[in-house]
Amino acid sequence: MTAMADFTSPNSIDLNGKGVLVTGGTGSFGKAFIRRVLEKFEPARLVIYSRDEQKQAEMAQEFSPLDHKCLRYFIGDVRDAERLQRAMQGIDIVVHAAAMKHVPIAEYNPFETIKTNVIGAENVVNVSIDCGVERVVALSTDKAANPVNLYGATKLCSDKLFVAGNNLAGQAKTKFGVVRYGNVLGSRGSIIPLFRGMVRRKVDALPITDERMSRFWITIEQGVDFVLMCLGEMQGGEIFVPKIPSMTIPALVDALAPGYPTKIVGLRPGEKLHETMITVDDVPNTLEFENCYVIKPTNVPKFETLKPTIRNKAGTSVEEGFQYRSDLNDWWLDAEGLHALLATAEPAE
Repeated sequence: MTAMADFTSPNSIDLNGKGVLVTGGTGSFGKAFIRRVLEKFEPARLVIYSRDEQKQAEMAQEFSPLDHKCLRYFIGDVRDAERLQRAMQGIDIVVHAAAMKHVPIAEYNPFETIKTNVIGAENVVNVSIDCGVERVVALSTDKAANPVNLYGATKLCSDKLFVAGNNLAGQAKTKFGVVRYGNVLGSRGSIIPLFRGMVRRKVDALPITDERMSRFWITIEQGVDFVLMCLGEMQGGEIFVPKIPSMTIPALVDALAPGYPTKIVGLRPGEKLHETMITVDDVPNTLEFENCYVIKPTNVPKFETLKPTIRNKAGTSVEEGFQYRSDLNDWWLDAEGLHALLATAEPAE
């Protein structure tokens, strides 16, 4: 099986003439999303919303408002509902990518993580409804399924807030959906730039937590394509999960640095041996499609008869006992597949 998942769709969102806002817009996903939108569409307004002025200044050198008249750089925090209210004026589409994501940092700073990942999500939901936004997609993580760490728990809360946001919207036009996917190849702070940096520094051995550890893998570009597809396909309340390959961490190390010494360091607090994106408890509400799974919303009365489609095709119910877990996956990356994916990925930051 090819390493490249195809998330293009005739029903992907058309952003021409739209007002678009990306929270966390200076992050790895945000930059890739902005680049793709500028390449493919002519939005009326494209707002990059984030709290780090240095990252915004650096990003403005690559994506200049002088060259792209639609661009707006907004300093703001998702914790600040009043600032969000100002930034969302005239916005039709919101992609919520802002989050505190580092597991150890979240464990040590739980209150700050909750303020950003939970209270921030609540603010995005409320302000989107108040401002008449049409569609909102929130980025989630595999760690939100059966969470064992605070980061995953806050993202599970966030997922539920965005699904429930469809109830809060009432008769308003705002629709909310969630995209959940695995580790992003080459993104800032991820394992591949970490290992490459260690190899350049010629450390004695690369740390491996456990020889059995496996993870799902997706490129930033695939993540962007998936979000665009889901924005176009969503009816409201769905959690979209892409079909992507798995790879064990030892296999990843061997592909990146063949023969390099390794050492087993054990699991960090809050770290899973394998990662799950769909649990057995999700089975009654999960449909399988050619390139993804969709978890239908529960407790959203106006969507009780929701029949999701992808590429104009209906899904099929998954079997009882199904789990979408990295070690139970039937799609595995080898070294060739990994390098094929890396060749298409954005340069690591």
